[in-house]
Amino acid sequence: MTDFISLNGPDNSGKSTQVRMLADSWHGFHDLGPVHRHDPATWARVSGPGYGTWWFTTSTTAELTRMLFSSHAARARARPPGKIGLLDRGWYMLLATAVATCTVKESLTVEAAWTRVLALVDTDEPRPPELSILLLPALDLEQSIGIAQQREGRPWAGVYLDYQRRLHRVLLHMAHQGVFAEVVSGQTHGIDATHAFLSRVLTAHDVSVPSINHPAKNGCSP
Repeated sequence: MTDFISLNGPDNSGKSTQVRMLADSWHGFHDLGPVHRHDPATWARVSGPGYGTWWFTTSTTAELTRMLFSSHAARARARPPGKIGLLDRGWYMLLATAVATCTVKESLTVEAAWTRVLALVDTDEPRPPELSILLLPALDLEQSIGIAQQREGRPWAGVYLDYQRRLHRVLLHMAHQGVFAEVVSGQTHGIDATHAFLSRVLTAHDVSVPSINHPAKNGCSP
């Protein structure tokens, strides 16, 4: 039995919306959400107006990486027995986040940042295992960035735009390496169509999801 399913992707790819819809579709799912939900005191200390400065400047790669993955471990422990835990950004997404941030903070290549982050994580695969699905606005980097910004409603600039480009690049590299069980891309996919597609993907991976029609919810369609 699959214990964890993660939906991954850059900002505005629709992962949080799809996690909520899956959780609503079947009692066998449990929405575990993002990692900061499971270590609120630690994340509260760095959140607020200076969060971006802390993330890209003040924090070290080791500090940020360890926070991400220790919170991920706490999230995994929160899965109720007999339920499939739904993860908003799973292990591979946290790895991509840490690697992309490291390239910005330390002016490293993706390859060098990858090696550095994996040494801190001390593993090269999810623990515990998860069924990982990637949601992308588009398979072309600049097109994907453009769609994500359009959904944001305002343009990205400066270090955050640089980070998003690097993050998309890392995720596309992961997709080409086959680390995700499925890649869902395309700006024409609506929320309900994507939910139906995800249900078929999960069924193909022996996760039986009841076929339930959902009204479209607020959020970005992948």
